[in-house]
Amino acid sequence: MNQLARTPNDVGNALRLARKKQKLSQQALATRSGVWQETISKIENGSPGTRLETIFDLCAALNLEMAITDRSTGSTDFLEDTL
Repeated sequence: MNQLARTPNDVGNALRLARKKQKLSQQALATRSGVWQETISKIENGSPGTRLETIFDLCAALNLEMAITDRSTGSTDFLEDTL
C-alpha cells in the first residue's frame, strides 16, 4: 500500500483504508494497538493534534511503516488521483 499523506485527513484516510483492507473493525484495531476506539475514529476523520506516537502505534498494529520523502511537484490533479 502506497498512500500519499500531507494532511491529518490524508493520514486518517490511509489508516482507514488499511484497516478495512485487513477487515478489522475500529474496536478490533483498538484491541490490537492499545489505542482507544474513539481515538481511532477521530484520527480516521482527520482530527488534527494526534500524537505521533499514536500514529506509530496504529501503523505497527496494521503492519505499516512511514517513509519520509521529498515532496513531489505537479498539478493538484495528480495529487487527487493518488489519494
